[in-house]
Amino acid sequence: MRPATLDEYVGQEHILGPGKLLTRAVEADRVTSLVLYGPPGSGKTTLALCISRKTQANFESVNAVASNVEELRKIIAGAKNRLATSGHKTILFIDEIHRFNKAQQDVLMPDVENGNLILIGATTMNPFFSLVSPLLSRSLVFELQPLTQKNILTLLERSLKDKERGLGHVPVKADPKALAFLAEVSDGDARRGLNALEVGCLTTPKDKDGIVVFSLAVAQESIQKKQVQYDGDGDVHYDTASAFIKSMRGSDPDAALYWMAKMIYAGEDPRFIARRVVICAAEDVGNADPNALVLANAAMQVAEFVGLPEARIPLAQAVVYVACAPKSNAAYLAIDKALEDVKTKKAGNVPLHLRDGSYAGASKLGHGQGYKYAHDHPDHYVPQEYMPFKATYYEPTEMGHEKKIKERLEVLRKRKA
Repeated sequence: MRPATLDEYVGQEHILGPGKLLTRAVEADRVTSLVLYGPPGSGKTTLALCISRKTQANFESVNAVASNVEELRKIIAGAKNRLATSGHKTILFIDEIHRFNKAQQDVLMPDVENGNLILIGATTMNPFFSLVSPLLSRSLVFELQPLTQKNILTLLERSLKDKERGLGHVPVKADPKALAFLAEVSDGDARRGLNALEVGCLTTPKDKDGIVVFSLAVAQESIQKKQVQYDGDGDVHYDTASAFIKSMRGSDPDAALYWMAKMIYAGEDPRFIARRVVICAAEDVGNADPNALVLANAAMQVAEFVGLPEARIPLAQAVVYVACAPKSNAAYLAIDKALEDVKTKKAGNVPLHLRDGSYAGASKLGHGQGYKYAHDHPDHYVPQEYMPFKATYYEPTEMGHEKKIKERLEVLRKRKA
């Protein structure tokens, strides 16, 4: 059911809509080197094949998993010879181009730059991390989005009607709810939805009328466990973690639980999740609610002790608490300002009265002399200098417990002034 032309292509309207750059380039047969970046089943290879059928250029295709430098050199030599003898250009499509190492990518560079061949690379990994910069600078990068439920539903319905490439030769009565279910759980991957439809239709016995009834129950059985788009060290991993942290920071416990559930479902290490919660508790809640860090740390220890699936419970408790707690990043900002001063200003010496005076001979050096012991004074506070220069780093907010800290600090700082 792979579309043979751009007219059959479904989805990616943001780059293939009427008047869009890629559409104009393909229709005019003026395609330059491209990198097609997107999740599995979004149509990267299909788009490259559609371009190959539209162009007058010679089309070569390799998969980076099975290819090597020797094969690339043969294709490049053929492209240069073809261009010199007939004037015909060559398009080289490399599927999973992120699998090529730097040396293999560098082989392509001179001929891509000189126009001896046009490169179209397809990758599920962020090309700005997986491809060398010179190759990227000579290519247009198009990001393909996961297909929508409507897109996948269109493909499923089309496959049921197509007698040559699809299931049109099989008498199937498909429940609209079953197709809608497949479109939803396919998670933007057309291949996954079509595979499930095929398995369901070809393995379900026909009824007394000779018809295959593709029901919701059959659809659920055909696709088994829903697969979510998640990679252990790629964009989706970091994007999901980012959304998780920002949801807690934004005081949205429902969103935070959703992103955590996605990570757990995809097999993420619970310790990774717990570390994010601890960091958020310190960075974004801080002293507005000091118990947030205590609870987050406890959840991290319990999660490591019990493991999944039970670890989800203490983690969920901590996530909800951190998300609902009053927020302050004052302590986080304070340490960064102090680090900046240490890095950029002249290092100050420790004042004599603060230096260690516990060893023999310290008094002769004047170390510790004049130090005022705070507990000997009213309110356990006495004004004295603790820094080699004047600076204010910690500026507490009015949020939660920090409001009390702010009130006390204001009093003490006035007495000191």
